[in-house]
Amino acid sequence: MAHSTLFVGLDVHKDSIAVAYAGAGGEEPVFVGTIGTRQCDLDALIRRLRAKAREPVFAYEAGPCGYGLYRALTKQALACLVVAPSLIPRRAGDRVKTDRRDALTLARLLRSGDLASVYVPRVEDEAIRDLCRAREDALRDGRAAKSRLKALLLRQDIRYVGRANWGPAHLRWLAEVVCPTPAQQIVFQEYVRAVTEQQERLARLEHELAEQVRGWRLAPVVEALQALRGVQFTVAVTTVAELGDLCRFDRPRQLMSSLGLTPSEYSSGATRHLGGITKAGNGHARRVLVEAAWAYRYPAKVSRHLQLRLQHLPKPIPDIAWRAQVRLCARFRRLVARGKNPNIAVVAVARELAAFMWAIAREVPRGPTAE
Repeated sequence: MAHSTLFVGLDVHKDSIAVAYAGAGGEEPVFVGTIGTRQCDLDALIRRLRAKAREPVFAYEAGPCGYGLYRALTKQALACLVVAPSLIPRRAGDRVKTDRRDALTLARLLRSGDLASVYVPRVEDEAIRDLCRAREDALRDGRAAKSRLKALLLRQDIRYVGRANWGPAHLRWLAEVVCPTPAQQIVFQEYVRAVTEQQERLARLEHELAEQVRGWRLAPVVEALQALRGVQFTVAVTTVAELGDLCRFDRPRQLMSSLGLTPSEYSSGATRHLGGITKAGNGHARRVLVEAAWAYRYPAKVSRHLQLRLQHLPKPIPDIAWRAQVRLCARFRRLVARGKNPNIAVVAVARELAAFMWAIAREVPRGPTAE
């Protein structure tokens, strides 16, 4: 049996996995073939590779198949990387893509150390993340249903004179709407029903999310983050569910980078040019942080709702939250006064808000289940 490390690249699909490996000696990677995705197929591959090297190291691209393969490999004490597809080096002139070439490329780059891995959440963390994303989907579907209903009414020149906020008065008005023809009335009623169903779906998901978070290992972090202005429950739980424990980042700048909130840069020689944010990170967490940052366009103050969220938190956490308010509210005003577009200013505030979240997460006591 060989004692060197074997670098294994896996091109994973729903029903098949293309396998290639590269030895530590610098020889050309070898394509093994294609296997199935069952556990017995994976076990047979591991036995075959262990006959060649005692320490096989695996890598595959993050994709729609999730982290099941990663968990199956790490359960057997095998090293595995889930690779960010956008960060895989590719030659500009390479226009041929096959499963074989992808597996060989992964094996070669894994050996050279040129692959960047993504964060793999725990099973319970991924479950909370799926709930958060299901809530986002319901919110998006609800907006689309409302837009279709309002478009129908506008085409028929049926106008609501009040504020269309879908409150009790607006709903009573909708119940009295009569369309010009029976066919249009049926369409109207179906659209109203679709809006109602999406609202009920959203309410169910929000209730279930609140129930599941109570027993979550990161629930104390979610509660502590709500000390920040603009960071209510959904913003806090979405941020933590998408990013995991914020303390896994050594510095706040790493957190900002993972959110894609850092400026892009194109510098050459003595010329340094900063562009828009990279957006190279978790878009779900970035979106809710930018939404939360809009709360800092107003002067710093502790509202009644915020005071209630601060009541049972250790003193260092409200202190950090207040420093965040003072700094971020002033920063937003300064940027706007300098002529910056408010949208650009609020992104800058969101970037610093992430740093204050990191500081608060470090103040949360860690129990044995939170490690």
